[in-house]
Amino acid sequence: MIANDLPAQTASSGDAPLLDAYSDAVSHAVAEAHAAVVHIEVGAASNGGSGSGFFISPDGYLLTNSHVVHAGGGLRVSLGDGRRLEADLVGDDPASDLAVLRVSADGLAHLTLADSDQVRLGQIAIAIGSPMGFQQTVTAGIVSGLGRSLRGASGRLIDSVIQTDAALNPGNSGGPLVNSRAEVIGVNTAIIRPAQGICFAIASNTARWVAAWLIKEGRIRRSFIGVAGQTVPVARKLVHHHRLAIGTGVRVAGIEPGSPASRAGLLENDVLLALEGADTPSVDALHKLLTGDRIGVRALVSFLRGAELRRHAIIPQEMPEGR
Repeated sequence: MIANDLPAQTASSGDAPLLDAYSDAVSHAVAEAHAAVVHIEVGAASNGGSGSGFFISPDGYLLTNSHVVHAGGGLRVSLGDGRRLEADLVGDDPASDLAVLRVSADGLAHLTLADSDQVRLGQIAIAIGSPMGFQQTVTAGIVSGLGRSLRGASGRLIDSVIQTDAALNPGNSGGPLVNSRAEVIGVNTAIIRPAQGICFAIASNTARWVAAWLIKEGRIRRSFIGVAGQTVPVARKLVHHHRLAIGTGVRVAGIEPGSPASRAGLLENDVLLALEGADTPSVDALHKLLTGDRIGVRALVSFLRGAELRRHAIIPQEMPEGR
């Protein structure tokens, strides 16, 4: 019996270096990131809400979810070093479920936003936050899905969402999802309650763009063309035939009646390639182009309809507040 047990013991000990390497990667990332993560309290302690957030600059700007702070009321943040500071709302964007706060402090530990386009399935994903009010809680898992869409509180789809199996609970909202280098790959935002191990984070590239506009103007004035889109590959023969600069585009999955896209003659299954000469290789790229300065301004949209390359004129409209 002892002899039969030896191979199992040997295999187990052989796994130890691998487990140690994983533990070391997680521990190192947490040690680098945790000082920049805060607990956020909203309103009165008796009936207010709470969530998580993290500093993105040394002078007090921090990111969190819009739904954490949208109800308003006094905002207070508890730092990892024990300080408790009042915070001001700099900007709130329900359409992306992101908000920026600021505290009056300098020299703060802060996190770097990674390039979420480089995130890969199966890579380590570490969530830090305050689930159920337990501050500086860490969970780890992997990136289990990419390119998901999630409907935000405003009713608008948030695209390019990262799916993870790192356990999240109420209170994790607004906290960072980091890689093994302690770089933020996403902002934790949602949990599917009946499911096990399915959680979502807003991609860091989306968060970077939203945060920049919120800091600059306090809100995001968007234009829209009225399509629901999905990032898809373009057949290689079409890329070569039309000498396209990109190998992916945005497939039109749906069109709002009476929208700019409808008036421009776009149809479902058209694949958008560019807006006014700027490539649209992804839904995220298209959204970034639909800024406030395009409202009411005629533009050319390039797209594939089957194998045919077409260009139509389109006039984006202003997206209504709260959408």
